Amino acid sequence: MAEAERAAGSPPGAVQVSVIVPVHNSECWLDECLKSVWEQDFKQTMELSIFNDASKDGSAEIIAKWKIKLEDAGVPVIVGSNDSAQPRGVGFAKNQAIMQSSGTYLCFLDSDDVMMPQRVRLQHEAAIQHPNSIIGCQIRREPPESTERYTRWVNNLTEEQLLTQVFTSHGPTVIMPTWFCSREWFYHVGKFDEGGKGVPEDLLFFYKHLQKGGEVLRVNHCLLLYRYHPQAATHSVLEETIWNHRVKFLEDRVLSSWASFTIWNAGKQGKKLYRSLSPANRKKVTAFCDVDGKKIAKGFYTFEESEERPKPRIPICHFSQATPPFIICVKQDLTGGAFESNLNMLNLKEGMDYYHFN
Repeated sequence: MAEAERAAGSPPGAVQVSVIVPVHNSECWLDECLKSVWEQDFKQTMELSIFNDASKDGSAEIIAKWKIKLEDAGVPVIVGSNDSAQPRGVGFAKNQAIMQSSGTYLCFLDSDDVMMPQRVRLQHEAAIQHPNSIIGCQIRREPPESTERYTRWVNNLTEEQLLTQVFTSHGPTVIMPTWFCSREWFYHVGKFDEGGKGVPEDLLFFYKHLQKGGEVLRVNHCLLLYRYHPQAATHSVLEETIWNHRVKFLEDRVLSSWASFTIWNAGKQGKKLYRSLSPANRKKVTAFCDVDGKKIAKGFYTFEESEERPKPRIPICHFSQATPPFIICVKQDLTGGAFESNLNMLNLKEGMDYYHFN
């Protein structure tokens, strides 16, 4: 153990891993969640840091019960709480749980999810090797048939795609409840946004992490049961808010270094992206491309909202006639493989010749 601690750059006796759990009205899942902390097979020092954000249900009693049980098993438990009438939100609760904890590494866990026994051990091993990384893992969805495409996407992205597919509507390429990182790196990136309800705090942190040169890795084992239910905080974030953050990130990271590009999709999504771009980036769009004969037959898309005279007219062509690089606004995994085989036909390199935006 002492050797492993030295390898991880920690003084002997320091807590290796803090499991970070924000809680708000989680009584129906919390037992199972905290039991999964208790069942970890990690042999080094671990603590649990919980922040109870104005829960009005029986969460506090469940936390108190597990505090005794975990401390009996040698896992210290730190509990903080916001006792006001209103919750301050997930970003605030996570920041508080981190600040009151002391582990060299942070293992994030949502109060409605369940860890597999080997999670902390396997992600800790990976984090020691990659100090500037967010480490994720594969997941199992509960209920099993919910968000099938999303689950497939999360579990099957290649190592390169963990970085190239960060602009899609799915959000971070490793999902927040699977995150594991060093405390030092977390503070280097900066804390979670505390704007509260409606703020995609995980997406904003993920983007900052990438802007600061952070790596993204995934341990290729299913280490988390990820629950889908109507009360999840994810549902409080407006799609439009996420869209605007994604467009800005795409402009900063990719379009700023491109002289021109083609938008793949002459329909609603492609046009929406075009209209959302800054005037300078709209000028770089040389064409829209598509497979739909009707759209191609129109020949042009006229940007009616433009103040310019004459109004910009962007050509529409068949994808096989279009010039890369592309920003692709076609949803993946939805056309029975037709879109994917069209893309493969062009022999392009993801992250260089094209990026997925949908």
